[in-house]
Amino acid sequence: METRFRSVFLDGSWQRPDSNELITVRSPATEEEVGFAPRCSLTDVDRAVDSTSRAFGARDGWSRWEPERRADVLDRLADVLGRRAGRIARLISSENGMPVSLSAPVEGAGPPRLLRYYAELIRKTEPEECRPALTGSGSTIVRREPAGVVAAVVPWNYPATLTMFKLAPALAAGCTVVLKPAPETVLDACVLAEAVAEAGLPDGVVNVVPGDGHVGAHLVAHPGVDKVSFTGSTTTGRAIARVCGGLLRPATLELGGRSAAIVLDDADLATAIPGLIGTALVNSGQTCFANTRILAPRGRYAEVLEAVTAATGDLVLGEPLDRATQIGPLVSRRQRDRVESFIESGLATGARLTTGGRRPAGFGRGWYLEPAVFGDVVPGSALAREEIFGPVLTVQPYADVSEAVALADDSDYGLAGTVWTADPQRGLDVARRVHTGTFGVNGYSLDHGAPFGGVKSSGLGRELGPEGLDAYLRLKSIYR
Repeated sequence: METRFRSVFLDGSWQRPDSNELITVRSPATEEEVGFAPRCSLTDVDRAVDSTSRAFGARDGWSRWEPERRADVLDRLADVLGRRAGRIARLISSENGMPVSLSAPVEGAGPPRLLRYYAELIRKTEPEECRPALTGSGSTIVRREPAGVVAAVVPWNYPATLTMFKLAPALAAGCTVVLKPAPETVLDACVLAEAVAEAGLPDGVVNVVPGDGHVGAHLVAHPGVDKVSFTGSTTTGRAIARVCGGLLRPATLELGGRSAAIVLDDADLATAIPGLIGTALVNSGQTCFANTRILAPRGRYAEVLEAVTAATGDLVLGEPLDRATQIGPLVSRRQRDRVESFIESGLATGARLTTGGRRPAGFGRGWYLEPAVFGDVVPGSALAREEIFGPVLTVQPYADVSEAVALADDSDYGLAGTVWTADPQRGLDVARRVHTGTFGVNGYSLDHGAPFGGVKSSGLGRELGPEGLDAYLRLKSIYR
């Protein structure tokens, strides 16, 4: 059944957009239409920012509500989204090809959990702290105030959860939000807007502006915006950083990654490989933290390559709404073409393809691609260094742990990574040495209570945890 939206959610109601153009969403599995939504104009963005500004700064505006009152609304929104969790999970699987076995716990159940976490956190966060003066006499009140109007720009790979990485702490802090979803996954953002209306958020506290890159660029540079939060490619993130730098506007940028999984010489491959493959190929490798560079000790290189090849070849590729599916299609024809270009470049440089890398037989429609594993990868090649954002793994040898850490760090990115070992303490020692924003020992799972983000070309700032709330607060010192 198609999901169709002809109106845009502005100022607490569904309104006619300035443009008559529509964004058509097609299933990556069937290439058939899933639904459509309005394509906003720049005028619609102006209307959204104006509405969000009024909702923030009015006499009884969202920013002036007591934290407990805001938290109650967030809990109510969590309840409303919870009732829609199954619908949202299925819709996202239809939009971007994510297996429903992943979208149900992550995209369906995840957003309500984040809302409840930040609702409880803001209840416990004191808005003011009194500090004795270090110079002279008196004291200073350090006050936490909402940052203002937030432009939240989210990608297509985990649209509901990554929206909530921004929306939940921003709303808890007292900010108001203009959400710009990716065109590929615009429908679930409209369902979120339905939930916002049902939960009774004040008019204008959340506005949704579907559109292309021009809409996003206009929103990011809008004079009425106080803070930008973006998740997406490093290229776009750099462009946003330039704009925000010129405007002296704070920005949180969660960008790309090409993370490494270090297999130590004592690792039990029978237990390590399933978890490693899951971390590397989650959502068909279309995951910022995917550990797609596998580093193996030279003495066990052939063994690790063989194990990774066998496990990857056994994955079930299929229709996203089938719960048996482990690997779904890529999000678009363009994305598949991009991934295939990396496979071709790898073969051209002499890398050895041990499994996959082809369009599977039996799938006449859809943007499917068999997960690929490469050995004998040329150091410094595009296959070894660049973010592929697809189901392509490389296995490279190292001589000792120091070289493994050096290889893990030999990247423009620094978002994630893992180490696999029979000795957790040894793994922790390795984790402390790698220069990255997050790391896992014998597994990788985002903890909503801990900060998430990267270093180097993987971005600026942190999301999740108390640090994620801090990103939407500004500090004021009142001297007494």
